[in-house]
Amino acid sequence: MLAIRFDRFGGPEVLTPVDVPAPVPGPGEVLVAVEAAGVNFADTFQVDGSYLDPALLPHVPGGEVVGRTEDGRRVLAKVAHGYAELAVAREAALVEVPEELDAARALALLTQGLTAWHLLRSAARLRPGESVVVHSAAGGVGSLAVQLAREFGAGRVLAQASTPDKERLALDLGADEPARYPLARRADVILDAAGGELFAHALGSLADFGRLVTYGNASRAAFAALDPGRLGRLNASVVGFWLRPTLALPGALDGPLKELFALTLQGRLRPVAGPEYPLAQARTAHEELLARRTTGKVVLRPGAV
Repeated sequence: MLAIRFDRFGGPEVLTPVDVPAPVPGPGEVLVAVEAAGVNFADTFQVDGSYLDPALLPHVPGGEVVGRTEDGRRVLAKVAHGYAELAVAREAALVEVPEELDAARALALLTQGLTAWHLLRSAARLRPGESVVVHSAAGGVGSLAVQLAREFGAGRVLAQASTPDKERLALDLGADEPARYPLARRADVILDAAGGELFAHALGSLADFGRLVTYGNASRAAFAALDPGRLGRLNASVVGFWLRPTLALPGALDGPLKELFALTLQGRLRPVAGPEYPLAQARTAHEELLARRTTGKVVLRPGAV
């Protein structure tokens, strides 16, 4: 079968289409014929060595797929090696996907949707009427966070994005206005995956008892040490978030995901489908993602040319 593999750490150039044997499910596992594989920023960290031990090379990346089981069920699944025509998933972790929900939107709701849901509900503990600033508001997580903030009762939603077109997308999704630092009014909640300069601006822009939730470092800039005394003077907090350990908690997956499915099918939530690439063009997909030239959910399609 066709898969995308890297044999050494590096940039997108190390991603190579290869022919490999089909995986064999073990006890409690099922084989999934991949309809589409999601591309996440975290995948680029696997490729450059930030997430993986060298002993795990060679490696097929990809953590999520939509596909069909051998008995015909259409499912959404967390997997270990999703950039392939076939993947193995735990039976207990499969989520059946309605036929009317296309693969790109379903994939957007798994990693990005659950991240946005937990950022607002679990990490920030958003209260009705509070103001929310969303960084990278046209991206996979950001575009959903803008909408969910509104759905969860935020009073004002401000969107930070890297280009005017991305700002317009965020406004179309429900943001009240673009975020410009310094903010005209301090914010109760700020969601940041960029780090670097944006993190510094955000920290100084929190209202009393505001929460800055950090869930990534797309800028790759080194974080300055946080002075607890400064947090005290700001009367604010910084909250770290990572989806992987969160999903190990009871009720962290099924309930939120079912709510996201329902909101989407009701038309109240619009996952943004980004560009789609043939599986063999995974390198191009990573290049575009890293260059911030994509919006919404990026997917790879086995069988596409």
